[in-house]
Amino acid sequence: MSLQPITPRQAVALWATSSRDSPQKAPPFSAIIDVRSEGEFALDHWPGAINWPVLNDEERVLVGTMYKQISAFEAQKKGAALVARNIARHIEEEVLNLPKDWHPLIYCWRGGKRSGSIAGVLSQIGFKVHLLEGGYKGFRKQVMDELPELIAPLDFHVISGRTGSGKTRFLQTLKTHGAQVLDLEDLARHRSSVLGQIPGVSQPSQKHFDTLIWEQLRSFNAREVIFLESESKKVGNVCVPEELMQKMRQSPCTHLELTMPSRVELLMQDYAFMADTPAFFIKKLQALITLRGKAVIDTWCEWIEKGQIREVVQALLETHYDPTYDASMKRNYQKIHEALHLKIESLDELKDASFATKVLKACVRSQAP
Repeated sequence: MSLQPITPRQAVALWATSSRDSPQKAPPFSAIIDVRSEGEFALDHWPGAINWPVLNDEERVLVGTMYKQISAFEAQKKGAALVARNIARHIEEEVLNLPKDWHPLIYCWRGGKRSGSIAGVLSQIGFKVHLLEGGYKGFRKQVMDELPELIAPLDFHVISGRTGSGKTRFLQTLKTHGAQVLDLEDLARHRSSVLGQIPGVSQPSQKHFDTLIWEQLRSFNAREVIFLESESKKVGNVCVPEELMQKMRQSPCTHLELTMPSRVELLMQDYAFMADTPAFFIKKLQALITLRGKAVIDTWCEWIEKGQIREVVQALLETHYDPTYDASMKRNYQKIHEALHLKIESLDELKDASFATKVLKACVRSQAP
């Protein structure tokens, strides 16, 4: 039997070293297995982990109810039967064809009964099993403890610009040409505005957003500049970690300037659902009644019903987004008044390789010690 407890710090160090510094080296764990329920797993989990619930959501509720309403003894008996049945199913479906040198890392909520039960069976079979001490709670603490440590030595460069200026497209171009990019909107699955919700796409939980940022920061070379957008603290329903927000607001900026017609065109492309689902567009605008007044919003809704989407987009930019963005940047980003201003003549220029490379070199040079 080979069952080895391992602390979150040790496990993360092994995992990170293998994935970042020595990609050709055999990984420290053949698999990272989260044995919590599917609902717990969905809220957050170790990056790349797979889910083998020893109790699913419904079963957890059943056992928990028995514990409260009947007795701990009866709940434990029922839980043991369910856990044994689920472990047998996982072994039959996932383990029978695995080689003897398969060596997983296993965790549950606190590193207790659920992970211990399946880890014990796998180690009795003959597998080398690492059992995460403290479980997911220990991993979560490790992530939150590390975030400030990861952020502190990094140099960020903020790409700013009013809504529709092509910041996201420009970041993608920079990334294509070798820049390190932290795309917070992509990680948050939201475009960070009243209309930023992507239809049919759910945002991650706050915990998983933190984990995604942590994972991304760990992959960066601390000796190179990292580019990101001039986000506000909230990206949809999730918040940017405070330490990262403070570092962003103290970082140098490059400001994109795009003509109004081009900005409207870009938003019509990126927010095609505004024309395709006018009812959704109208519904989202209701959130602006307090700020812009019911009469203005009603007028915009009438325009939408008439198919005048571009007119509404331009009015939104001029009346709402631009004043709000300008005020926020002046208030929050300390170096915005020193920003390099780039006039973008067309949307194609946002994807131009030579232009992106030139800007990349200029930004990196400006931050050289």
